[in-house]
Amino acid sequence: MESEDEMAVMMMEDSNDDEEFYGGGDDDDDSDSDDVIMDYGGFVDHDSDDSDDFSSFHNQLNHHHHHHHRSQNYTILNEDEIREHQEECIAKVSTVLSISRGAAGILLRHYNWSVSKVNDEWFADEEKVRKAVGLLENDIPIPNAKELTCGICFENYPRDRMNAAGCGHPFCFTCWQGYISTSINDGPGCLMLRCPDPSCGAAVSQDMVNKIALNDDKVKHNRYFLRSFVEDNRKMKWCPAPGCDFAVDFIVGGGSYDVTCRCSHGFCWNCVEEAHRPVDCGTVAKWILKNSAESENMNWILANSKPCPKCKRPIEKNQGCMHITCTPPCKFEFCWLCLGAWSEHGERTGGFYACNRYEAAKQEGVYDEAEKRKEMAKNSLERYTHYYERWATNQSSRQRALENLHQMQTVHLEKLSDKQCQPESQLKFIIEAWQQIVECRRVLKWTYAYGFYLPWDELAKKQFFEYLQGEAESGLERLHQCAEKEFQGYLNSEGPSKDFNEFRTKLAGLTSVTKNYFENLVRALENGLSDVDSHAASSRAGSSKNLGSGSGKGRGGRGKGTASKSSSSRNLDDSDHWSCEHCTLANDKSATICRVCQHHR
Repeated sequence: MESEDEMAVMMMEDSNDDEEFYGGGDDDDDSDSDDVIMDYGGFVDHDSDDSDDFSSFHNQLNHHHHHHHRSQNYTILNEDEIREHQEECIAKVSTVLSISRGAAGILLRHYNWSVSKVNDEWFADEEKVRKAVGLLENDIPIPNAKELTCGICFENYPRDRMNAAGCGHPFCFTCWQGYISTSINDGPGCLMLRCPDPSCGAAVSQDMVNKIALNDDKVKHNRYFLRSFVEDNRKMKWCPAPGCDFAVDFIVGGGSYDVTCRCSHGFCWNCVEEAHRPVDCGTVAKWILKNSAESENMNWILANSKPCPKCKRPIEKNQGCMHITCTPPCKFEFCWLCLGAWSEHGERTGGFYACNRYEAAKQEGVYDEAEKRKEMAKNSLERYTHYYERWATNQSSRQRALENLHQMQTVHLEKLSDKQCQPESQLKFIIEAWQQIVECRRVLKWTYAYGFYLPWDELAKKQFFEYLQGEAESGLERLHQCAEKEFQGYLNSEGPSKDFNEFRTKLAGLTSVTKNYFENLVRALENGLSDVDSHAASSRAGSSKNLGSGSGKGRGGRGKGTASKSSSSRNLDDSDHWSCEHCTLANDKSATICRVCQHHR
């Protein structure tokens, strides 16, 4: 047993570990972490979820790097590293509480692998904790007799062929093996195994399972025990990529939920969907549900079909004539326009291509509600289709960009180096361009989900969002075309091209500009497009001051959506901001370039 001072130090360390999880800990460390994360890490010169997608191909070969270091606010762990962390926790609890490692494992499993929680509960009421988890204060030995009766099969066995948990209830090895095997085959509940005696609640430790169980059962039990450390631990999760065995040890409160596993899969720690910054998890959940739900099918049915007047089955009109016949067994014939029986129609009612009854009833307002509902469903469907098509298109473009990036790293870069007589180290600007494209496609994809749920009544925010999105998308398309189409000319050339350096300058410039556009877009969305509100407030303040002064010089007064020459962005209002003439953003007075559209003041 170590000294009380050493125990206190260990407990403080454990407490600090959990404080770090809940967002506490050293202020300096937190501020450093926030600086890294809040500066949007998705664009080329930072470690990002998508920038790592293919650089990880090289990183996986360099295990000397030992991925145990912190990358932003999380650590990626393989199976050996998970087991190492688990053993450290068990050792800490065993040392501090002066109990066996098996008992420490039972306690940690009960309290979801929180060392500080175990310590707090234990020292608050040790007896209560022991009773809850089935740990006896003093183990009871097996009765000292030559032969003992097994409590399951009721056969007599020599004492050395019997075994018991800490409670002393004897059972033969065969029955113990069957009991443990059945429990393990039932699933992870085997980790909370108790004595087979119905009246006893003594816990069965992992050491005892390893001593008695068959080899296959030991392997399964150890696997459950290891997985429990991740699945029951609030600080850890498995990577959701199919076939990936890496786990993520995460520090909540760092600012960003984006995680990139060593398998190169990027996902959100909070909702475990694919990485979706800057869109929040709630919007992503609604969007994914909408994409998979039947609601859009119903919208389509409402917008493109009518119910049969007799059997109410929805019918899609696929011929030009208004004479509709329902499918068997109904076979009801009716008019598509007024839904009346066709037997009552003829030349008197307008013939095959019109319906006087419908026109008259429509003028009287009979069909107003139904038509309105149908029109609303059609508009809703068209709006959803608009956003979904662009979301899906950017998703497929990103997948192709990932493939192109991989091909660039493995094949094209070496070929280009030979053709242009340039070392590969000087061609990294092409890799950076493709990494930028991959990341920007991901961001752009999720901005369409954001746009779909942007409230219709917030017109100023909608216009500002569409402007930022349009500028970013336009910049990305220029970059993508340059990296894809123009690059091919240099790759397929017979020899060194005279204007290759111009291509280098152009591609690097487009990469930088596109990066700026997307950083501005991400920043604006994460701030809830608050710049629109601050600009509107400063504009109102400037306008009221100008009206009060009675001056006719138009000093900084700017109307909503319009501007005269006298109120250009060069003229400052009385606040500490100036309004950009191009995008109407309120910039700081000291700035000379608009931080959204990069236009000069």
